Amino acid sequence: MCKVLAVSSRKGGVGKTTSAVSLGASLARQGKRVLIVDADNQHSATVSLGVAEPDKLTFTLATAMQNIINEQEFDPLQGVIAHSEGISLLPSNNSLAGIEIALAPIIGRETVLRQYIEKVRGMFEYILLDTAPTLDLMTVNSLAATDSVIIPVAPKFLDAKGLELLLKSIAQIRKHINPNLSISGILLTMVDRRANITKGIISMIEQAYGERINIFKNPIPHSVRVFETSATGKSIFEHEPNGRVAAAYNSLAEEVLKIA
Repeated sequence: MCKVLAVSSRKGGVGKTTSAVSLGASLARQGKRVLIVDADNQHSATVSLGVAEPDKLTFTLATAMQNIINEQEFDPLQGVIAHSEGISLLPSNNSLAGIEIALAPIIGRETVLRQYIEKVRGMFEYILLDTAPTLDLMTVNSLAATDSVIIPVAPKFLDAKGLELLLKSIAQIRKHINPNLSISGILLTMVDRRANITKGIISMIEQAYGERINIFKNPIPHSVRVFETSATGKSIFEHEPNGRVAAAYNSLAEEVLKIA
């Protein structure tokens, strides 16, 4: 069976895309068939996986969704790019921003991405959706299409506040659109344990949510090497395979496999 996971946050700069790409790469290294869908119009996952000029792509997520809106038949694997690390990618570019306008007037606008996911679900074991850090129609589509959500949170006060906003959004989508939507867990990212404020905010998150939401066991440590990966088009496993960050994402993948 295929598991669809959204990596989602209402706050930018928390390592959302890095987490989606790194988790996907780790699962692929364990022999899983993985598709990453770049559902963010900033197309960070697309660039991170080596697509230097996304706007020159002729088929992207926006194309697939437009075909579904138009009720036009198409090959759902058209446009999917095979990455050297065993990941498949449905890329995004600036045209995804226009899909918001195309979705607005149609009936069932929240489920267009779900219709695409259903077309490819039998071809992969894991589908990871990298979502935008806003609650726009594309993010609603992503949460409507997913089985479960991984929530990256950096141990900063404003990021912790953004967590509560996302949880409220998930509750609303579960109530009105996707009753089977669950939360895989909170992923602490960019963690520098030397800072006292970091320890305090992690403790606050654990006390506030630990009894009702899974918090992944191994936080992702802060590392300059992580920021370098997006420029290389490779994951952390190619860039620094023996580092602490790679080990932490392997641990995340092990937990995800158990949850699934």
